[in-house]
Amino acid sequence: MKVTTPETTKGVVYGLGAYTMWGCFPLFFALFDGVPAYEILIHRIIWSCVFLAVVISVLRRWRPVIEALAHPKSLVRVLACATLIGINWGIYIYAVETSHVLQASLGYFLTPLINVALGMLVLRERMARLQGVAVLLAGSGILIQVVLLGSLPWISLVLAVSFGVYGLLRKQITLDGLSGLFVETLLLLPVGLLALTVLIGLDLSHFTGGSTNTFLLLASGMVTALPLLAFAGAARRLRLATVGDF
Repeated sequence: MKVTTPETTKGVVYGLGAYTMWGCFPLFFALFDGVPAYEILIHRIIWSCVFLAVVISVLRRWRPVIEALAHPKSLVRVLACATLIGINWGIYIYAVETSHVLQASLGYFLTPLINVALGMLVLRERMARLQGVAVLLAGSGILIQVVLLGSLPWISLVLAVSFGVYGLLRKQITLDGLSGLFVETLLLLPVGLLALTVLIGLDLSHFTGGSTNTFLLLASGMVTALPLLAFAGAARRLRLATVGDF
């Protein structure tokens, strides 16, 4: 009989919370009026970093961050995570803005299967029989959707693979969820600031173009960070195959 520990229960709660928030993302990104995907991505990076810095300051959790930054060689996996999550964010926003929400949704339906596969192949995790049945049913459903689409859903594949590999690497990082996510966004911050400077210089920025867009761009940081914090909490407490069962 498998014993459920308090940490496992927390992991399940975090996982359910993360996927619930992600499920509401299309509603949020559909609110942007005329803001291109690349600009939303830039602001997600910048304001996520600012939001997480505030949270870390309030909780007085700077020590793990400083220790991590003091050893650059240990940041290779964190940099890989930052790159993968940046790609994932950008493709998802592009999908919503170009009315490819079905492909985006399919990508996140496919992600758990990628998680399960990586957990079994890389981490040598095993599945219970009922879990195997669930994965088989989910895979069959996704295969039917791909056939109905009639073409290779590249958006779905990029979203699933990028986030699946992100989850694998995130599980192998010793930093806690909050510190790790902050360092990820911190590594992306110079690129975001440089891109924003270019947009402002070319008079292409929508940040001050209207109060609604300004508020949404600012809010994108918190909206981005919260589910990723929850996912990191789940990934650290659960097997990757279990994370895939969500």
